[in-house]
Amino acid sequence: MLTKRIIPCLDVKDGQTVKGINFENIKTVGDAVELGAYYAAQGADELVFLDITATNEKRKTMTALVKRVAAHINIPFCVGGGVSSVEDVGALLHAGADKISINTAAVKNPKLIDELAAAFGSQCVVLAIDTNYIAQAWWVYLNGGRVQTSLHTLAWAKEAAERGCGEILLTSMLHDGTKNGFAIDLTKSLTDSLPIPVIASGGAGTPQHFAEVFKNANADAALAASVFHYKEIEMQPLKAYLKQEGIKIRG
Repeated sequence: MLTKRIIPCLDVKDGQTVKGINFENIKTVGDAVELGAYYAAQGADELVFLDITATNEKRKTMTALVKRVAAHINIPFCVGGGVSSVEDVGALLHAGADKISINTAAVKNPKLIDELAAAFGSQCVVLAIDTNYIAQAWWVYLNGGRVQTSLHTLAWAKEAAERGCGEILLTSMLHDGTKNGFAIDLTKSLTDSLPIPVIASGGAGTPQHFAEVFKNANADAALAASVFHYKEIEMQPLKAYLKQEGIKIRG
């Protein structure tokens, strides 16, 4: 069994880390590079940096931020937001990112997943899925949760895996920022159906929530933001608790 991963997520706007609830009411919580370096020192397994307004504002994720992150952080990190071409990904990987997250561009052009996997390897390609539960179904959303599509979440995740995506970053908009727990049933539906790792995101509020998504949904990694940003949960006590629960976790 592979060890489970704990991943702080830094939603970035203008170089600052921000956080909201249900993708709204955005507040600034600190410098992205400084926070990332702090989490790396505390024992985070990976980091995710998402430029949350890049796609909606029709601009690109800045490689300058990636270079700053790479210079200060010694753990793997993923970058997303406004990524829409092989050239975008090449620039970000060259700047120091380990993985690239794509979302809106992949929905609009699914062949982009094939192209990225062929150019850089599946291990670099993370498909971010923002999803919400409407009319008895989970639907894929684009542009930072602003635009609903006609895609069912599980079907889209399966297609992405078949096209060469290496990992799914699954964010439940219904749970995001609520601190009431992850979307267990949804996450389990993906982990049961996919041959690639699934990162659960949205809803972490207690150490127990992390244990639940690992034990009951078999998530490969759990991602959270505000509980780490506001130090409601600290990395080492969380990992110690998960080990006590019998969950194989990195040091």
